[in-house]
Amino acid sequence: MSDTPFSTSAPAAAAAPRRANWVFMLRNPLHWMALGFGSGLSPVAPGTVGTLWAWVAYLVMQLWLTPAAIGWVIAGSIVIGWWACTSTARHLGVADPGAIVWDEVIAFWLILWLVMPTGFWGQLLAFVLFRFFDAVKPQPVRWADRCFKGFGWGGGWGIIWDDLVAAFCTLLVIAIGRHLL
Repeated sequence: MSDTPFSTSAPAAAAAPRRANWVFMLRNPLHWMALGFGSGLSPVAPGTVGTLWAWVAYLVMQLWLTPAAIGWVIAGSIVIGWWACTSTARHLGVADPGAIVWDEVIAFWLILWLVMPTGFWGQLLAFVLFRFFDAVKPQPVRWADRCFKGFGWGGGWGIIWDDLVAAFCTLLVIAIGRHLL
């Protein structure tokens, strides 16, 4: 089986790393993306650290890109991220490793893209709500988390899908809150 930098095939079982680390991440550009450029390597709460990285990255993107351009970045990040998450999960030998945080990144970018402009407190509320839905996984996020499993393209999509549903739930709560206030 081929294990080129962009290969999505699983390497030989003996060669497959089981734990993400800096060496593993730097071996393949797809790993960089899936591991949130290192934020997913945090030993504590990698999903939260990945979401914080997404928040900072979004604020930096806003300095140079229009909202339409950011929308295209998000759309491209979903497609390329699907590939990166699929490949990285296969190479780790774990169907949905906690170190993969690109799903949090694109979901939080989507939230910020749709709630901006808002101040710090609005962004913090979005962050807290998203982390709640992503970590606790109430319905329908729990349902979405169970939809797609495995090491194929469906498994890679499953890594992303539940976070997109958590983003939708976050946006729904924010919209209801804005309507009631």
